[in-house]
Amino acid sequence: MAHVLVIGGGVAGLATALLAARYGHTAELFERDGRAPGAALDRDFFGWHRPGVPQAAQPHALLGAARTVLRRELPDVHAEMLRLGARERHELDWFDVRPPAQPGDEDLVMLQARRIVLESALTTALRAEPGAVMRHGEPVTGLLAEPRGSAVRVRGVTTPAGAYAGDLVVDAGGRRGGVERLLPAAGCRPAVVERHRTGLAYFCRWYRLPEGREEGPRRPWAVTGNTFAGCAVFPADNRVFAVTLFVHTRDTTRAALRDPAVFEAAARAFPPGAAWLELGAEPLSGVLAAGGLDNRWSALVDERGPVATGLVPIGDALTHTNPTLGQGISLALWAACRVARTAHQDPGSVRFAAAYHAWAVRTLKPWFDFQVMADAAIGERFATRAGRGDSARAVAALFECALEDPEVMRARARVRHLVEPPERAYADPRVRARVERWLAARPGYAPHAVGPDREEWERLVYDPDPATSPSTSARS
Repeated sequence: MAHVLVIGGGVAGLATALLAARYGHTAELFERDGRAPGAALDRDFFGWHRPGVPQAAQPHALLGAARTVLRRELPDVHAEMLRLGARERHELDWFDVRPPAQPGDEDLVMLQARRIVLESALTTALRAEPGAVMRHGEPVTGLLAEPRGSAVRVRGVTTPAGAYAGDLVVDAGGRRGGVERLLPAAGCRPAVVERHRTGLAYFCRWYRLPEGREEGPRRPWAVTGNTFAGCAVFPADNRVFAVTLFVHTRDTTRAALRDPAVFEAAARAFPPGAAWLELGAEPLSGVLAAGGLDNRWSALVDERGPVATGLVPIGDALTHTNPTLGQGISLALWAACRVARTAHQDPGSVRFAAAYHAWAVRTLKPWFDFQVMADAAIGERFATRAGRGDSARAVAALFECALEDPEVMRARARVRHLVEPPERAYADPRVRARVERWLAARPGYAPHAVGPDREEWERLVYDPDPATSPSTSARS
């Protein structure tokens, strides 16, 4: 078996080290932060400053793909998340009467929890694993490497405490981990990076439902938007939920959304924001902003082949995806499983590096490309305040039809939870026929007409007093 060195102690790194140990390897995890997640969820989530993980306090989506990995490979982690307060919601529960079950419906379940719940459960399991060691407060500062043919063979890492040798080094340091910057010093050619800017900015605020209320409203649907802004609600664990607003990075109202009063007035102008905030929820945070995001694919293989052997990237170090589709954790867990299952197969060879890259291109890259396409459409809509052409109308109609038609919802959920690619799920003749009938019955249908118009939005942003601003839009 192999000795696996894991750089980074986030979700991807914890999962890789744990799965590697469960598959019979030994693992050492190196994390620059001096502390590990614990069981005091609120303290760690709201009070732990994590500059290396700026997205830690933002909402996360654990799609059916991530839940399936946990249930099959790490059932104790899944059980611990539920014990810590995570909740599960099946997509078809949207309907008052669940449609007759079909094979695969069990994969369409969202695991609702803050990121810290998953990190805490993974850390608890890893601490108990005899084949794993966690080294917190020990950042990786260099790579142990030697030339070998057209690639460089990575044999270990260096930290301020010394040098560590291993059979395979896994870069789970995220998009800010800096391992790519260590490649030139090790004699490697640079990684091949594909980057797509999204032009989207996010603002979220966390709340807790009143005592005695364990769940929020089932309706309206938790994500909605118009031609220049959107709103989403993320139910999480222990009665906690986040409300998120997103706009274009060039939107003139962007800065004002950092004000809690402005944020809440704007959120209440969308149906999901109003439905959840009207329950009397307690604010738990200020408004947390995230911007400058992109979709980024980073490969350690160029036209000459692998630039390094004995080193593979996973998680955000391999593919950083914008959070609109919530794919990040699922893709990271898929990669962690791949590493754990294959780490004994001559991990320092060119063959291993090339096979991992081919697997990633075949398995992860299509979902990355789907994210790029989806974000480009949203970014263009927000930038131009348009989006009512035939293509936009057809895409929006599929979503709207799904809210009324269980079969279309099932197809949409299979894409949403990474079970089936959109080009297959949406090409089903039965699904297409149902959407076409839905559209034909609504000749005046205009997409992206939910929430305030621009005049209302600017009035809300610049005059958030509830006495002078509507709580919901008449167009909703």
